[in-house]
Amino acid sequence: MSDAAGERGRGEPGAASRTAGPLAEYLRARRALVRPTDHGLAPGPARQVPGLRREEVALLAGVSTDYYVHLEQGRERRPSPQVLAALARALRLDAAAHAHLRALADQSAPPTTPDTLPTGTEGALTHLVRHWVTAPAMLVTPWLDVLVRNGPADALYAGLPLRDNLARMAFLDPAVGEFVPDPEHLAQCTVGTLRAAAGPAPHTPQMADLVGELSDRSASFRRLWARHDVHRKASATKHFRHPVAGPLTLHQHVLTPPDHPELQLWIYQAEPGSPSERALLTLGGSAT
Repeated sequence: MSDAAGERGRGEPGAASRTAGPLAEYLRARRALVRPTDHGLAPGPARQVPGLRREEVALLAGVSTDYYVHLEQGRERRPSPQVLAALARALRLDAAAHAHLRALADQSAPPTTPDTLPTGTEGALTHLVRHWVTAPAMLVTPWLDVLVRNGPADALYAGLPLRDNLARMAFLDPAVGEFVPDPEHLAQCTVGTLRAAAGPAPHTPQMADLVGELSDRSASFRRLWARHDVHRKASATKHFRHPVAGPLTLHQHVLTPPDHPELQLWIYQAEPGSPSERALLTLGGSAT
């Protein structure tokens, strides 16, 4: 029996994959990305499925093949922390991906993406962002809507018509290829950020509508979404090519408001005394 036939013989779902649950979908997607040689396994000329076979994951994780098959079919949805850790090793997950795996298995946890934003969002946080004049700042939802941005952030993103949602901007805005030097990296981080935000509840209205729209309109989004990569947004250095200010190297700081943990405050700062700082001050001045 071929690898592909063997996978189907164990009940590899087709359309049913959409009802097996996010944990099952994630395991299947990540299994397909692990090369046999990553674990010292011979690829073999008869191998017809991408990545590892199910029985290989089971062996590497120290569980029975039947149990692992049940996980991928959605018939078993609550593996123990020990099993999750073993699966993370077998699937070569990094810390962020392992945390995502735990979140998918913990159905008792509240969804990480709310159906609606909390009341009062337009209060103190909005005032803080709008009056933060020394650096670009904006308040961002889990589905990457920009709730509010200050003047310097408006000036920074001025050349991007779709800047009110950063996922649409990354995949649908034709100007993004000129704004960032590596659009593919931006696309990967954007999809990973959405995956991490969705967690075990990917079908909240805003997230479902956004994912559906981008899946319909962008082949690049469909390709990256199918990988199930996750990206935990953290402070990092960002590079931009601004149409007026020229090349910018900025440090992006990502803060989580304690009263609204589902939101993020993004702040961009330049190295003191650098050309980017001078350019940023010029942009900030033009925005006031």
